[in-house]
Amino acid sequence: MAPSMVLAGARVVLPTGTVDDGRVVVEGTKIAAGAGPDAETLDVSGHWLVPGFVDIHNHGGGGASFSGTVDDVLTAIRTHRQHGTTTLVASTVTDDMDFLVKQAGLLSELTEQGDLAGIHFEGPFISPCRKGAHSEDLLRDPDPADVRKLIDAARGRATMVTLATELPGGLDSVRLLAEHGVIAAVGHTDATYEQTVEAIDAGATVATHLFNAMPALGHRSPGPVAALLEDERVTVELINDGTHLHPAALELAFRHAGAGRVAFITDAMDAAGIGDGRYMLGPLEVEVSEGVARLVEGGSIAGSTLTLDRAFKRAVTVDRLPVEDVVTALSVNPARLLGRYDTIGSLEPGKDADLVLLDAGFELKGVLRRGEWVVPPQLP
Repeated sequence: MAPSMVLAGARVVLPTGTVDDGRVVVEGTKIAAGAGPDAETLDVSGHWLVPGFVDIHNHGGGGASFSGTVDDVLTAIRTHRQHGTTTLVASTVTDDMDFLVKQAGLLSELTEQGDLAGIHFEGPFISPCRKGAHSEDLLRDPDPADVRKLIDAARGRATMVTLATELPGGLDSVRLLAEHGVIAAVGHTDATYEQTVEAIDAGATVATHLFNAMPALGHRSPGPVAALLEDERVTVELINDGTHLHPAALELAFRHAGAGRVAFITDAMDAAGIGDGRYMLGPLEVEVSEGVARLVEGGSIAGSTLTLDRAFKRAVTVDRLPVEDVVTALSVNPARLLGRYDTIGSLEPGKDADLVLLDAGFELKGVLRRGEWVVPPQLP
């Protein structure tokens, strides 16, 4: 076994709080309790050490999509790893059912190999009223038989399905997903407050990109936002890119749900990590200008170009959230949602050696995944 490595002198964010002048010991692929006599010490004073980021909602990056070939999928994975995402769920977009079944098989193989943490089906079971950047012609009601067809195609690797639960078959599909250990997420929905409460009682536990692609919070018609924020059983996804959410909306979510119920996501599409230009999101063409992705036809926001290192920096420097709360939203909560907090999500002995090195200004300076440097440390 290779000698252990000690990362010393950083501010280390642990489940119990932040430790100044702390250290993390890596032994092989795991975090260890103590260092061996031949341990190599790396001085990372003046930096932060935080757990690797966990993204449960991501459509692609690096010019490639999770709806593409194996090479495309691997390109997107590599792109996000270089930005600190050490655990990644691949999200599909609405498409023909036969295509989604085929893609589920491809993505499940990569999940079995350890490249992905699972599959998220966003569509086709969503509302045409709140379709966002999904092709309306391919939408369908959430018939439990069709939902079952997708999760069967994923061979036990489906982690989440986004549904407009008010549509015919929606509540039965939520129950089906819960029975199979798959997260039912309320999103791209036109549901009322009462319908959303019913969906949560049926087993829905996640709000897909809260506020986006759902009715706005109203004082006489509170809609899904109020129901999703108030229920302790629900984790709310937030896209913190400065485009999808006004800072006051993000603050409202954090204040009401608390850091323990927020999961920062990217909802990234092909342009993440690349830049402006023309791209495809499923069958739809997207124009990315100044980092904002919109459909060529209609102008709807079409995912994001966000990476989680940028979401981290914005949360701390613009939104003024405590670093510990940001770590909870980027690593702890999504790891728990995936049922993997025993192996990822925090810097504790016995867990995978997944960590991100940030400088004092919260710029990414290194990424370690399972004990290997994805981004070698960039130190002064």
